[in-house]
Amino acid sequence: MKLVFAGTPEVAIPALDALLASGRHEVAAVVTRPDAPAGRGRRMVASPVAERAEEAGIEVLKPLKPGEPEFLERLREIGPDCCPVVAYGALLPRAALDIPAHGWVNLHFSLLPAWRGAAPVQHALMAGDDITGASTFLIEEGLDSGPVYGTVTEEIRPTDTSGDLLTRLALAGAGLLAATMDGIEDGTLKPVPQPSEGVSYAPKITVEDARIDWTAPALRVDRVVRACTPAPGAWTTFRGERLKLIQVAPVPDRTDLAPGVIAAGKRSVHVGTGSYAVELLWVQAQGKKPMAAADWARGVRISGNETLGG
Repeated sequence: MKLVFAGTPEVAIPALDALLASGRHEVAAVVTRPDAPAGRGRRMVASPVAERAEEAGIEVLKPLKPGEPEFLERLREIGPDCCPVVAYGALLPRAALDIPAHGWVNLHFSLLPAWRGAAPVQHALMAGDDITGASTFLIEEGLDSGPVYGTVTEEIRPTDTSGDLLTRLALAGAGLLAATMDGIEDGTLKPVPQPSEGVSYAPKITVEDARIDWTAPALRVDRVVRACTPAPGAWTTFRGERLKLIQVAPVPDRTDLAPGVIAAGKRSVHVGTGSYAVELLWVQAQGKKPMAAADWARGVRISGNETLGG
């Protein structure tokens, strides 16, 4: 089939590479979000998918909105049979959805209908799910509600961050998306409507969502830290300044600390929660580089009964 691939961040690149390497389909163009300011200089930078497409010599389309007449006209000129999508980042209007004969097929990083929305991996970790996966489905105008072509499953490991899990899902999902394109082309794959039971939603994680509540149980604190790593980054406050939490570990045998109270030893830093303590392993103070929590504690000279989170 002739394909137009839509995607923006780094996580979409494995799927684009899989389609380019398949030898069975032609990736005629890529649709991605417009260049955006990045870095200290705030210079305009192309998306990771745009850079990868340019390396491969593929036409890159960067509409401000995918409903723009110029974009729709160019898409009709290309005449794709199908438009595979991975983390494109913009809502597709009906005028765009109707152009390819086989529609737009999205690779979503959950087992639908669970965790529809922008942050499925983070919400799966926060909820303490044991299993997640990826799904390919036909995009409709509803939120991730279209019929499903196929799925792959992935075990969630006890120390997974959202970055770890998303990396594995991007690789497994790339093969799923390529196989879905093959099945659509040869007519062996038909989408199946999602069940009405088991629907859950995964809205974007905000900075406030990533703030640690020290009255929550230790397992909840650990899940929030892992879910928000690397982005947007779990955080708390210490002496009125923000402290980013990169890695913690539950300490079930320590129950003597009140929520938020810090106990700093020579080699470890424990903090009380609503259940038992957690150990801070890696932190990042405001304006500083990431460091081992024990080194941070020595540097700030923690006194008795100091707390995190105000």
